[in-house]
Amino acid sequence: MENELGLRRPFENLLADSARLHGWRFVAEWGAKAGGHRIRPDGTVFDANSLPRGYWESKDSHDDLDREIDRKIRRGYPLGNTIFEDTRRAVLYQNRNQVMQAELSNARDLADLLFRFYSHTEPEIREFEQAVEEFGQRVPDLARGLAHKIAEAHQHNRPFQEAFGKFFALCQVSLNPNLSREAVDEMLV
Repeated sequence: MENELGLRRPFENLLADSARLHGWRFVAEWGAKAGGHRIRPDGTVFDANSLPRGYWESKDSHDDLDREIDRKIRRGYPLGNTIFEDTRRAVLYQNRNQVMQAELSNARDLADLLFRFYSHTEPEIREFEQAVEEFGQRVPDLARGLAHKIAEAHQHNRPFQEAFGKFFALCQVSLNPNLSREAVDEMLV
C-alpha cells in the first residue's frame, strides 16, 4: 500500500479529528474554482461559518513532493493555508509563501505544523470577523435608532401608518390574533 489513496487515510483522519476539536469540519475532495478551472484538493477544512480555512493535498511517497507542489501551484491551487504532504514530509504554505516543512515522523514537527495550520487566519477572513464583531457591538445603537424612527413614523407619517395597519392585521391573522402593536414594532426593529 504505497500509493496515495492507500497512504493518505491516516493524515485525513488526523485532519478530520483535529478540525472537530476547533469546531470546524473536514471535507474530503471538495471541488473549488481556481485560475479559471476546477480543482479538487484532497481535503478542505471549513470553519463554523462554512468558510474554507485550509486545504490539504496528499502525494504518495514515490512522488517528488517539491515537483508535485510546483505542479499544483501552476494549476492555481490555493496557497493561503495549504498543507502538501507525502506521508514522510509536509510543506505548509500560508499567504502564498512556504512557511515551514515538517518531518511527519517527528511528533514535535507534526504538532507545530497543525498548530500553525489551525491558528492561521487569512487577512480577508480576519477583516470579515472584525466587521462582524463591530456590527454586533453597534446593533443595540442601531436598534434604538430604528425604534425611534418607527415611533416617529407612527405619529407623523401617514403612508407608514397605513402600511403598518395592513401589516399589523396580517400579523394578527397569520401569527396570533392577540399580537400587540408593540410586538410588531419589535419585529420590525
